[in-house]
Amino acid sequence: MALHIDIPTPAQLATLLDTRGPDCVTIYLPTSPLPQDADQARIEFKNLAAQAPANELLDDFAEDFVAWSLLAHSLAVFATPTSLRSFRLPNRLSSVVVVDDRFHVKPLLRAVTFPHAALVLALSANAVRLVEVAGDVPPSTIEVAGLEEAVIAEQPLRYARQVDRALQPTLAGVGLPLILAAAEPLNSLYRATNSYPALLVGGISGNPEHLTELELANAARPILDDLYASELQALRARFEEWQSRGRAATDLSDVARAATFGAVDTLFVDIDTDGDQDVDEIARRVIASGGRVLAVRRDDVPHGTTAAALLRYAV
Repeated sequence: MALHIDIPTPAQLATLLDTRGPDCVTIYLPTSPLPQDADQARIEFKNLAAQAPANELLDDFAEDFVAWSLLAHSLAVFATPTSLRSFRLPNRLSSVVVVDDRFHVKPLLRAVTFPHAALVLALSANAVRLVEVAGDVPPSTIEVAGLEEAVIAEQPLRYARQVDRALQPTLAGVGLPLILAAAEPLNSLYRATNSYPALLVGGISGNPEHLTELELANAARPILDDLYASELQALRARFEEWQSRGRAATDLSDVARAATFGAVDTLFVDIDTDGDQDVDEIARRVIASGGRVLAVRRDDVPHGTTAAALLRYAV
């Protein structure tokens, strides 16, 4: 990817949630993708790290000038006396330091729930670009081998097929939504040949040839907002439907019991409730069993509770 963003995988989240031991240090701080702001972020990190027990790995990370030159909108750092993991995030988080016997992962879950990141494929008869959009970070074009060469295809359908073929190595395993910016007939032709499962139904209409990266990003963000809003609405509607079948839970003890049995398909947690280790433990069990965790605002949790769960089966 062109931007300096690390969205943790489920396996990485599980590792963070599983970690136990003295002096687990969690640090979140807002940063900037602009190089001229790097030193200010580094100084803020050193001030935050000074609030934690002495840790050589944190000290060394603070002096890694290459790492501080490649930032996004927030930085999350998880350190023990023997390990350090960091993630550069597209959404903006507040500064916080937590020292406990486990990591404070809930703010990171928000970034995983709705990363507000996508890829835009700007496709016209004379040019093709793949643009990465993430949060409020400036968009950028991703270099894709063989993409420009596809333009010389004589037939529009063959052109669309060659574009799809060129994108396959880059898109493999990415999982980000793909937004198509194209006019007819290329819009329909590409959709007929596309092999990427995360291509969105909604797209950017018209010829994108003369649109800048920023203009494409501005057109893509409302599409992403609608995507996440509709996804959340559909999940809440499913909750009401499944609850009548005994396959939903809102009581925290019931949710915890279901998580213990690996029965949770989707877990809603209130992002604004901090310091609740029971909820953190439930999230750990859900991720370990292959479930999905959605960190949302209290109003978006079904019935407005601290946590709620869609169940694979009644327990």
